[in-house]
Amino acid sequence: MYFSRLRRTVCLLALASAACAAGAAASAQTKPEARRTPQRAKDAARHSNDAARVFREVMSVPERAIPRELIEGAEAVAVCPGVLKAAFIVGGRKGDCVISRRTPRRQWAAPVFYNMTGGSFGAQIGGSKTDYVLLFMNEAALKGLMEDKFEVGGEVEVAAGPVGRAVGASTNPTLDAGILTYSRSKGIFLGASLKGVAITPDNDLNEAFYGRKANELVAGLEDATVPPAVRALPLQLSRYSVRQRTRRQRTGSR
Repeated sequence: MYFSRLRRTVCLLALASAACAAGAAASAQTKPEARRTPQRAKDAARHSNDAARVFREVMSVPERAIPRELIEGAEAVAVCPGVLKAAFIVGGRKGDCVISRRTPRRQWAAPVFYNMTGGSFGAQIGGSKTDYVLLFMNEAALKGLMEDKFEVGGEVEVAAGPVGRAVGASTNPTLDAGILTYSRSKGIFLGASLKGVAITPDNDLNEAFYGRKANELVAGLEDATVPPAVRALPLQLSRYSVRQRTRRQRTGSR
């Protein structure tokens, strides 16, 4: 009788221990989701939607759009909508950026959130909002996104990207640059450039929405799943990639 009760107690303790372990594992797996408050989810969705809208508008005029061949060849794309630049002798910028990079299968990964800040000196008076699109063309250009602060034009060569349908990669020397930059000004401003601009991770939002920091998200591409709330930008990038367009043409011709 005694040994029977002892065995029963040991079994109950083992079951309780297993249940606790399972509960801890489940808690660890759901921790990022649990931190995704409704407000932070709305913030992430708003940033992705704004970036998708800007990218769609930039690409809506083929004669002035980013060549699709460059988008297909890019390793990552950053869209920074409505960056505010105000200046009186000393200039400064402040805005949000949403960056999606390629997975090993050349899909567009879940967007990661960054900030754009910086300034410049010179004879400039005015203020404007400008939309920026940056194409990261190689792995060297991507390394900066893994850091706490990435200065545009620092160790990686930056050039103004070509526009239009007829631009060929073999005819333009600026395509050797690691980052190609595009801008669309919503106002008149003198001296607009990306000199002295820094891109830093918005880890408050990244950790609140994903449960991970920007460098972990950019490096961790094993999981290509994009949360529904932030699919807008990856979907637009896929829409204007050469490979995606060719696939639609083949499907439509059947």
